[in-house]
Amino acid sequence: MNLELHKVAVRQLAFGAKTGVSNGVLTVNKEELKALLLKDDRLAAVEFDLAHPGDSTRIMPVKDAIEPRCKLEGQGEVFPGFIGPVESVGSGKTLVLEGMAVLTTGRLVAPQEGIVDMTGPGAPYTPFSQTCNLVVVLTPREDIKLHHAEETCRMAGLKTAHYLASQCKAAKADHTESYDFPPLTQAMQAYPGLPKVAYVYMLQSQGLLHDTWVYGVDAKRTLPTLISPTETMDGAIISGNCVSACDKNNTYVHLNNPIIKALYKRHGKEINFVGVVITNENVTLADKQRSSSYAIKLAEMLGVDAAVISEEGFGNPDADLVLNCVKAEKAGIKTVLVTDEYAGANGASQSLADSCQEGNAVVTGGNANETIVLPPMAKVIGDIGQADVIAGGFFGSKRPDGSLEVEIQAILAATNELGFSKIGAYTI
Repeated sequence: MNLELHKVAVRQLAFGAKTGVSNGVLTVNKEELKALLLKDDRLAAVEFDLAHPGDSTRIMPVKDAIEPRCKLEGQGEVFPGFIGPVESVGSGKTLVLEGMAVLTTGRLVAPQEGIVDMTGPGAPYTPFSQTCNLVVVLTPREDIKLHHAEETCRMAGLKTAHYLASQCKAAKADHTESYDFPPLTQAMQAYPGLPKVAYVYMLQSQGLLHDTWVYGVDAKRTLPTLISPTETMDGAIISGNCVSACDKNNTYVHLNNPIIKALYKRHGKEINFVGVVITNENVTLADKQRSSSYAIKLAEMLGVDAAVISEEGFGNPDADLVLNCVKAEKAGIKTVLVTDEYAGANGASQSLADSCQEGNAVVTGGNANETIVLPPMAKVIGDIGQADVIAGGFFGSKRPDGSLEVEIQAILAATNELGFSKIGAYTI
């Protein structure tokens, strides 16, 4: 499978009479877009706002972030099962509006929604302080069930992202990236002198609005399977969860998975990147055992020497991470784990809910319990009326002057477990 990403740079957003991009400025006809979204009668109201890097703006509660994309050539359409038909994607040509994001906001699940500050001390913790953001403020009807409200907000974000890209098909790309993933028979025989490496990609699927969608199917309803890394770039994996903002993999992150990009960068030089195994994170022990055994069986069938394993979320999913690690190591597959930590505000508590001796190569996204004071902003997009119950908040989080004292788990992507964050580390 060969996929070309035709990237059009967006450096500024504006509202106007016609949606399109010119000289780095994306103009949005918000009335046309509003009419499109309000075709879903589960929405009571839709509003739009703009936020640029450096603005004194706070956006919360943020549900999802999506990068606008659409197909130019090739089978299917981006976000298959939602926007496009349920056809395989990951080949052909895809248009990407680079440098911007669609952020959806609305009061859905109060404890599990995030903050994006476009400036100030909170801005370096989120990559979305560096994107030009079209914020979609959604108000679902009060009489619909919570999971229907989540669905309609999820669909509104995807529709917006696809609409923006599809209105810019005539734009000339500023640059093009090409990714190839050959048939497995070829991949396994390539680069015989290099270690074969797979990526075990854990997807949040604990239910109760802790869901991830693959080709329109809730991941908890699936067994682990193989997927081409190029399929993820076309939106085969969609975020539908409301876990803590710091480490949930929103749709933008799935589209731009940095682990996949890092493996591609080293492919043919240091490693032979032979595939991606997607697996779920379950609630019961039997389901965890089934999925971990099946995922590692697939890695063994690929004949890999090593695997990178990433998780999403914390606590209960730590058990899935450890099971995948132990079973891979016992199968002779060396593992590197990617997670984050909940080690208490001082970093002295146990970082993970589970552990194992085999897990001796671990990359951390940071300690989500670290606290930060976010100063008042001149503008707030969304609702911060319940800031004291947001994940990472506590009684008194919202101060009279408009500032917030929260753990960094309240900030979108602050400790992202795919490494899609600004936190780094060094040795001394």
